[in-house]
Amino acid sequence: MIDEHTSGGGRRRIRTVTSNQRSGGALRRRLFDVGVLTLAVALAVVAVVPAYGPVAAVPLVAGALLGAAVVLVTRAWSWSPLVATALTIAVYLLVGPAVAVPDLAAARVLPSVDALVALLQGVVTAWKEMLTLEPPLGAVDNLLVVPFVMALGGTVAAGMLGTDREAAAGARAWHAQSGAGNGPGRRIQLRTFAAAAVPAVLLVAAILLGTVEAPLATVVGVAMAVLLLPWLAWRWRTWHPRRVVTLALMAAVAASSGVFAAPVLGGDEPRTVLRHDIVPPFDPRDQPSPLAAFRKFIKDEKDTELFTVHGLPENTPVRLATMDAFDGVVWNVADSGTAEGSGAFRRVGERIPTTVSGTRAEIEIEIQGLDGIWLPTVGQATGVDFAGRESRAQEAAFRFNDATGAAVLPEGLSAGDRYVLDAVVPPVPDDAALGSAQVGRIDLPDPLRVPDAVGTKAADIASSATTPALVARALEATLAQTGWFSHGIAESNDYPSLSGHGAWRINELLTATPMVGDSEQYASAMALMARHLGLPSRVVLGFVAGEDTPTTGDGGRVFRGDDIQAWVEVAYVGYGWVPYFPTPPETKTPSEEMTEEESQPQPQVVQPPPAPEDPVEPPDADTEDPDVDADEEDPETGVDYLRVVLLTAAVAIPILLLVLPPLLILAAKARRRRRRRAAPSPLARATGAWDEVVDVARDHEHELSPLATRRENARALAAAYPAAPALAIADRADAAVFAPGLPDEADVEALWTEVDVAVGAIRHGGSRWARLRGRLSVASLRERRAERKGGRKGRRRGGRR
Repeated sequence: MIDEHTSGGGRRRIRTVTSNQRSGGALRRRLFDVGVLTLAVALAVVAVVPAYGPVAAVPLVAGALLGAAVVLVTRAWSWSPLVATALTIAVYLLVGPAVAVPDLAAARVLPSVDALVALLQGVVTAWKEMLTLEPPLGAVDNLLVVPFVMALGGTVAAGMLGTDREAAAGARAWHAQSGAGNGPGRRIQLRTFAAAAVPAVLLVAAILLGTVEAPLATVVGVAMAVLLLPWLAWRWRTWHPRRVVTLALMAAVAASSGVFAAPVLGGDEPRTVLRHDIVPPFDPRDQPSPLAAFRKFIKDEKDTELFTVHGLPENTPVRLATMDAFDGVVWNVADSGTAEGSGAFRRVGERIPTTVSGTRAEIEIEIQGLDGIWLPTVGQATGVDFAGRESRAQEAAFRFNDATGAAVLPEGLSAGDRYVLDAVVPPVPDDAALGSAQVGRIDLPDPLRVPDAVGTKAADIASSATTPALVARALEATLAQTGWFSHGIAESNDYPSLSGHGAWRINELLTATPMVGDSEQYASAMALMARHLGLPSRVVLGFVAGEDTPTTGDGGRVFRGDDIQAWVEVAYVGYGWVPYFPTPPETKTPSEEMTEEESQPQPQVVQPPPAPEDPVEPPDADTEDPDVDADEEDPETGVDYLRVVLLTAAVAIPILLLVLPPLLILAAKARRRRRRRAAPSPLARATGAWDEVVDVARDHEHELSPLATRRENARALAAAYPAAPALAIADRADAAVFAPGLPDEADVEALWTEVDVAVGAIRHGGSRWARLRGRLSVASLRERRAERKGGRKGRRRGGRR
């Protein structure tokens, strides 16, 4: 609005800007700033897309748009950076499941406990995991958290720096405020420069996290420069149209230098990326199943001296590998992400902490003909000391699994390797010691493609067992006493027996007559039957010394391929993993006398029920299975209250963080108004009435001068809000303050009645968005707090004087 006034024969034009015009201009500037910074951040994160493929576009775009929304909401309501951080976390947890881990989200959209856990873990672990996998990564696990966090966090950080209240409202006047470049203008310069630096930092990070063949890096860098340099010049009020040509020439020179000059000056050196400088962690699943090599030891290395052990306690097996994952084809180590699984190998120091108790032993092992990565161990190792010329390199490469006691050398074993183990050999409890001990609660992967014969056989064997220990012993005794032994090697004239331990071979073992195999099949069959009955079980491959195992002159035992053995371990509370050996004696081989021996069944721990004449179908229910864990409820029945509580908290807490700040602001203003209107003194209520009008106007971006009188400020309010009786309120407040005596109660009530009318007029002025923003603004709360602090400081200085 432009008013014209005549003074002394001349005409003067005065431009009067209303609060709505100021609000609209500030909103447009803020939208422009956020749009530029959001686009710059999105361009920077694009450099990491080649490492993922097109699937990274969804979290990238969603993160940038959500970050822009967070900045706009925070600045519109004048919230602090702390509230903006809380709002960003809430958005991350609410929207993250749909865009970063949709496979774990409920209905692929809503947050779930698994999705929230993956999001929280991904903030810490996804950066490392994405560098250890070969691109394109795709949507593996929670790796999409990386572009989502970069886009969301980068947009919020850049937007909060580039759209602060002072920069948005006073950017045009910073030259006048700063003088020679100091004061508020200088601070605005620094903040806008920091905002522009955020996309540049993200671009460097995206290049380091990406691939060497990142064709978008140069294009993205030039596009960001063309976008951010004019924006900085505009924000610093140094932009001139004639500089467009200069900027275009500089961009052309920079692009030409990057494309043509950089290869000449830098040579053929590839782009530096972290992926090539970080050694991927050892993953034992890249190796074949150790149990699959069982028949190789028997057939090709039967008489080969593999390694020598000194100091081995009597009747103690030597562990080579422990497997707890069955995929229907082989037993193998579990995924390294399982906390208590057999695939989590880590580097260790001089000492290995353990909670296992037993007999301590110092065991020296020397490798001879054994190859591969699996290191022979005994009991639970508490320390390892390599000897020889390459001991330092071997100690650096040594990896240990705390849950199984297994160890590996990723570079492989060589003849002549020697090391000393400090180990604890736990005692093996018998059935009487185990008694009614409950099975341990171990997180093991579910076996896949298990044949039906496993469940049927397991139910028949353990139908009369009453405790977990008796169930395990019944499985072991039945297999060992009713089965027959054969390696199936034709050159040794063995009874036919196929190798392998997958689903087909185990089904053939349990349904054939006679039941023939070696420890590879019997250990696999018992472990699967134990899992079916609820016992946490795993398969161990190792060596067991026999009567014909050679010894050395100094008491060492020389293990050969013929000493290979597989057995089963079951976990009990208070006892740990207890071994079971379900393989029949090697002397019990099928022969002509087999029929006669079958007619005289050998004693068993638990006699199975007589076999029916007709084939028995597998039971549909678990009524025939023993209840080995009476305390464990059927997961199919009842309500998982813990999961319900966690899911409710995961959804309610972010919503509460989003809703709570506005509610607190409204509550603080309502409390302030009640205190002013209910002040004990009529004079305090009168002055509080005027303060209420001033605070409401301040929240609606109509700042009044602290140096002007009430009547002068009332004229400004009346001009902006004609329906507000501002002049009447100011006159009544002045009369209450300056008139002799205290004001009448009736006058004070009349004053507050006019205040209600003025407040209503101010709050209903402008657009709906301006009204909502004024109701939730904290400008007046901050101003009153600053005034109180200033008053306290003045009183302290006066006291000291």
